[in-house]
Amino acid sequence: MNLSNNIDHSPTKLAAITLVVACGVALATVADTTQAKVADKAHTSKVDTTQVMYRTVEIDGQSIFYREAGSPNAPTILLLHGFPTSSHMFRNLIPALAGRFHLVAPDYPGYGNSSMPPVDEFEYTFDNFSEIIEKLTVKLGLKSYTLYLMDYGAPIGFRLAAKHPERVDALIIQNGNAYVEGIDNDFWEPIKEYWKDRAAINKGLDSDFWKNVKAAYKQPNMANEDALRFLVTLGATQWQYTNGVRNTETISPDNWHVTQRLLDRPGNAEIQLQLFYDYGSNPPLYPDWQAYLRQHQPRTLIVWGANDEIFPVAGAHPYKRDLKNLEFYLFDTGHFALEEDGDAIAQEIRSFLTSKSRKRRRPSARRD
Repeated sequence: MNLSNNIDHSPTKLAAITLVVACGVALATVADTTQAKVADKAHTSKVDTTQVMYRTVEIDGQSIFYREAGSPNAPTILLLHGFPTSSHMFRNLIPALAGRFHLVAPDYPGYGNSSMPPVDEFEYTFDNFSEIIEKLTVKLGLKSYTLYLMDYGAPIGFRLAAKHPERVDALIIQNGNAYVEGIDNDFWEPIKEYWKDRAAINKGLDSDFWKNVKAAYKQPNMANEDALRFLVTLGATQWQYTNGVRNTETISPDNWHVTQRLLDRPGNAEIQLQLFYDYGSNPPLYPDWQAYLRQHQPRTLIVWGANDEIFPVAGAHPYKRDLKNLEFYLFDTGHFALEEDGDAIAQEIRSFLTSKSRKRRRPSARRD
């Protein structure tokens, strides 16, 4: 059967068919385009403020990297990291809090993704770090903030707080020292001798920890500086992350491997030695920081890893002497408490900062 005989091939009929097909294609195209625009609008109209952003600004000729999340209209938490890490230590805490708070976590020069100028071309001091962080807050328009102080972040943050108490909404202190009791231990003895004399030999290296270091290097009369170089090796970095924790299998080895790659950059060991030395500028300022606490009574949350051998719990309790508006929690973990107890610490921060009462209780609950 020849079907072509049944089809009307007249020009009028063919034109009509062509017009119908063309209109159908055009309508389908418009519909697809409209749906695409609607879908695109749906994806772009709502900004996810909990998304962590990775940014860099220039301050004093240096590129300062920082992580940021949360609405800029929300209360700000300025997260100041410790040694030997970077803002990487806050990678889990930031998204956990970003739904309610605006979080900013910078890397200091020589750390993380910030610039690392040679030690003879840049002032690696806690005074200078504090000035750079202050300039960062101004550049980002941070009028006030809660300070999260950990390890090296404590002397940097306390300088900020003592200089501009009106900018500090509250303090969160996690293994951050401001009292001589916190460095009155064997770990700090050779460092204290290093403050007195950078050429010191075998001074303060009598504890088991430092004897093991000397034995590992087969140097019974080891220079203090050589002993302190151990603190920037992979073994020491892994020890900082795992010592005192309940279960080492919960601590990701990414921590010490990522950190160590940055420490192993040429010239970085000299930067760390300079900062070990300059840490000696902090204890003379402890009385000033304690006076700030007594005079201004900032609301304070202490979340301390109780098994830390670098900044032991002996440095946590003295805060009770100077602060009336204090929440105090000890966690059964080590130096980097966020690694093992990050969820619990995040919950304490949320509860502390969202409480309607300005007058806080003063518990001594121990989180084991």
